[in-house]
Amino acid sequence: MTDTHTTLIIGATGTTGSRTTAQLITVGHHVKAASRHATPVPGAESVRFDWYDPTTHADALDRIDRLYLIPPLGDSDPASVMLPFLRQARAAGVRRAVLLSSSAIPEGGPAVGAVHQALPGLFDEWAVLRPSWFMQNFTGTHAHAQSIRANGTILTAAGTGRVGFVDAEDIAAVAVRALTDGRPPNTDLVLTGPEALSHDDIATITTEVTGRPVTHHHLTYEQMRDRLTALMPPEFAAMLAGMDRVIAEGAEDRITNTVQRLIGRPPHSFRAVAEREMVRSS
Repeated sequence: MTDTHTTLIIGATGTTGSRTTAQLITVGHHVKAASRHATPVPGAESVRFDWYDPTTHADALDRIDRLYLIPPLGDSDPASVMLPFLRQARAAGVRRAVLLSSSAIPEGGPAVGAVHQALPGLFDEWAVLRPSWFMQNFTGTHAHAQSIRANGTILTAAGTGRVGFVDAEDIAAVAVRALTDGRPPNTDLVLTGPEALSHDDIATITTEVTGRPVTHHHLTYEQMRDRLTALMPPEFAAMLAGMDRVIAEGAEDRITNTVQRLIGRPPHSFRAVAEREMVRSS
């Protein structure tokens, strides 16, 4: 299948951006892959893009009519750089924008919630993807995955709270649908996996799949905040630790049928993703 649309993927080398890029290319869509170093992506046109360098924005938007938006990482006020770019995108002829947000951040909420609120006023065709926490946090390059590999531990302030963890491949499949569907999506989509799991459950499944013992260490909010502050700006660290506290209170203990409804198959389970992406101890 081919079409005449060109989609700019911002964050094309990231967890969901790389998968969305690959899936779009597989089905014959034209893709402009944007990253800070213009990293070559097979089958796509690569372009340099930096949220904080406006001189990179015009080239990225050239000949584009659709956008996949990954907010700048670690920024507690992404609207300050995203909204000027989005106004520029609209003026350049972009018709459809799909924003990656979070199930924990409602429209008008903190951080990317302000961008979510503004999106319908900027584009006639839009969608906001609000996935739950990524399963790849435990299999990729996230701090949880690194801690699992290095120490056999997962450290959170989430207590026994459960989360509908979701596979990044499923997020990308929904993104592709939202970017390419002939009908304007104009919707807020909460994405989860097929079951809600605690971090204790994640540790148990990871142990069973890898053959190496993994345990979940329960931290207080203050311990988690201070640990994260050593790695990132204090405001962002406090926000992330606060999200763990919200999980502990039960706010993320839910599942939705959005993935099944939009892509026609059930979302992948964490066990399936772990078996696909984790290395078993020999």
